[in-house]
Amino acid sequence: MAGENILETAKQAIKIARDKGAAEVAAAATRQREVAVVWREGKLEKITEATTRRLDLRLYVDGRYAAMATSDLRPEALGSFLENAIALTRTLSPDPFRSLPDPALYQGQAAADLQIEDPRYSAVTAVERRQKAQALEEAARAVKGSEAILSVTTGFSDTAAEVHRVHSNGFEGSRRTTNFSVYAETTVKDADGRRPEDYAEGSARFYADLPDVAVVGRGATERALGCVGAKKIASAVMPVVVDNRIADNLLHRLELALYGSALQQKRSFLDGKLGQPIGSAKLTVDDDPLLPRGLGSRLWDSEGIAAKRRPIFEGGVLQSYFIDTYYGKKLKATPTSANSTNYVWKLGDRDQAALIADLKQGVLITRFLGGNSNSTTGDFSFGIRGFAIRRGKLAEPIAEMNISGNHLDLWKRLSAVGNDPYPHSSSRTPTLVFDGLQLAGT
Repeated sequence: MAGENILETAKQAIKIARDKGAAEVAAAATRQREVAVVWREGKLEKITEATTRRLDLRLYVDGRYAAMATSDLRPEALGSFLENAIALTRTLSPDPFRSLPDPALYQGQAAADLQIEDPRYSAVTAVERRQKAQALEEAARAVKGSEAILSVTTGFSDTAAEVHRVHSNGFEGSRRTTNFSVYAETTVKDADGRRPEDYAEGSARFYADLPDVAVVGRGATERALGCVGAKKIASAVMPVVVDNRIADNLLHRLELALYGSALQQKRSFLDGKLGQPIGSAKLTVDDDPLLPRGLGSRLWDSEGIAAKRRPIFEGGVLQSYFIDTYYGKKLKATPTSANSTNYVWKLGDRDQAALIADLKQGVLITRFLGGNSNSTTGDFSFGIRGFAIRRGKLAEPIAEMNISGNHLDLWKRLSAVGNDPYPHSSSRTPTLVFDGLQLAGT
């Protein structure tokens, strides 16, 4: 179905719902194509291709609210679907806080080309996809020490999507996006019978921006081989370096406490801390939805609110929450946006190797393995894997260890930020260094 027809479907749904008694309506019509190739043990294991169409509706009827969806976009099917949906909505309890956003929040949308759709998308062939996946495995198996490899799984995937959003109070917006991804996973054998495994990956909006598959394939095997012989070291309080690839794990646990739902339901350890320092002066992070080719870039959010760059942390001080219309009304706060987009950090001037060279001892964390983080109290505990650091250099691999603490203490111990934001994630986290964290080992 062409994009214009999908847009007309959303507009038609608005009209039908209003005619049948809805006071307000939001409709989002989406079309998405996904292709994935999985290569394993020297041969094609699986290839999938799926195209989906979907209409999502938010209905506001007689002070009541419901979210509905259908994949049957035939004009003759919309009427009966909406009639049933509105009848069901009328059976729900009233909710006075539910409404579409104030139309003023739709204004000020940036006139920017975000470059989030690759015009070459349709030119990528099935042969290219298979060749990428195959080349990833070949690179993974070409690493010195490959005789220890037990298995290699690689893959290539891509997605093209278009969404057309229409609101009954005046908003209308359309966007088209593409995403490409490559990955490799390698499992090796250890002398003690364990089977360490690790991965490497890359994602980009544009096909040409994907990382070299040789680098990704080698990276997966080198990381897995680096885990061979890993063991616990003595428990201690010491400096910790967090690899840029996995530092977003910490950031996302912090982010969970920034949402309006957590604030309103008293499940946030950051409640009431707007304008207060919750981290060290090294913590400066903006949310930037207008970053060209960003994996989270957009001109408007899931409610149609115009996207704008906002500071989240500035010199360690909390500057903003993520609040949508519903929780904004409950909290009596101005909506900002329903969720995060791209994070942009104030970077340091050194790479990971230079940051490690500064430490007499410590630990480099390369993987978080399980654990938990409580958004109400800020307490966390994670299993970790990585390397010991001695005299500014990486030493033996470590595993089966644990790091624990509280986010309000953790981020105040942030002592250095690298100059190496991870490009294959919307979090774009650089290498992070924390002073004096508690690690549990032997």
